[in-house]
Amino acid sequence: MSAPGRDRDRDAGLQPERTRLAWRRTTLACSVVAVLALRQALRGSGSPVEVAGAAVIALIWLAFLWVAHRRIRELAARRPQQLAPRAALAAVACTAALAVFAMTVIL
Repeated sequence: MSAPGRDRDRDAGLQPERTRLAWRRTTLACSVVAVLALRQALRGSGSPVEVAGAAVIALIWLAFLWVAHRRIRELAARRPQQLAPRAALAAVACTAALAVFAMTVIL
C-alpha cells in the first residue's frame, strides 16, 4: 500500500497518450462516415428532406468533434481526470445517431 499523497505524484505513463490517439482515430473514423453520409445525402435531387438530413448529419458530426476535442485536451494534463459519464453518454449518442442517420440516407 502506498502513502496517501504519493498517488497524486504518480506518473500516468503512456496510457493517456494511447487514449488520446484512440480518440483521434475514432474522430477520423467518425469524420469518414459523416463525409460518406453527406455525399450520399446530397447526391440526389437536393430536396428539402435530403438537405435537412445532411444538416443533421453535419450537426451530429460537429457535436462528436466537440466531445472528442474536449477529451483530447483533458488528456494532455499530467494527471488526467476520468471521462465524465455525461461526456461518455454524449459520445455514444453522437456515434449511434450518426450511424442511424447514415443508414437512413443509404437506404
